[in-house]
Amino acid sequence: MARRRPYHIEEMQNANDVAVVQQACRVLESDLESMPTLRQLAGELGVEPARLQRAFKKIAGVSPRQYGQEQRLAKLKSRLRNGEPVSRAIYDAGFGSSRSVYERARADFGMTPALYRRGGEGMHIGYAIVDSPLGRLLVGATNSGVSAVCLGGSDAELERALHAEYPGAQIERGGAHLTRYIEAIVEYLEGQRPHLELPVDIQATAFRRRVWEALRAIPVGETRTYAEIAAAIGEPKAARAVGQACGANPVALVIPCHRVVRNDGATGGYRWGSKRKEKLLAQERNSA
Repeated sequence: MARRRPYHIEEMQNANDVAVVQQACRVLESDLESMPTLRQLAGELGVEPARLQRAFKKIAGVSPRQYGQEQRLAKLKSRLRNGEPVSRAIYDAGFGSSRSVYERARADFGMTPALYRRGGEGMHIGYAIVDSPLGRLLVGATNSGVSAVCLGGSDAELERALHAEYPGAQIERGGAHLTRYIEAIVEYLEGQRPHLELPVDIQATAFRRRVWEALRAIPVGETRTYAEIAAAIGEPKAARAVGQACGANPVALVIPCHRVVRNDGATGGYRWGSKRKEKLLAQERNSA
């Protein structure tokens, strides 16, 4: 490939940033196995490494290396979901060995690749649906902790969300371990319990786990912006990725993603509806 001429700083600061980052993404996606270094990637695109790093993090919310790792992991997960044998999926996704994948399995998958391959097969999730001040409430849990908390208008809607999250798990209504979780969440929604300190059993990438841990650290009655959460986890340019992590949160309320608002102070979106988010924030301000 012919080397492109270096971009000047002035050019990189305008719309060319987007084009360069898009090119970088395509290069990374085409060679997930070798995973080019920042210098190699910059050389192929004809830009300064430091400038490429800043532009990439500003637009994509992560570094080029982090993006490549996430794409490689996403490719592996896709192949596992489609039933490809674990060893073949690991190498086809660009990982050099299975050992490194299994060492990072708990942080990146929330379970081993063999278990994730079948969408959580081997997990036994019991669930129940009850009335709550914010509509129908589904709580799903394993023996280790809460795996799903969903709010909605119908039982069918909530059940679809649970099965979509864990398509290969053994899911059934009921379970003695659910009682204390349901009681705690309903009491919280009724304003009788200011804090929700419940164990969780969920799957997530390492980045999302860091975001969710930061959300759980927000005091009741307070809010943080997406940018503030990004700064808190050491990724000040990852505000957009923080928003995506909030949207992917499978255990609403237990991990309080409703406490994250827009930079202008507006409430912003919420997976279970902006009106529910507004009610939750108002209730927490009053209880605090």
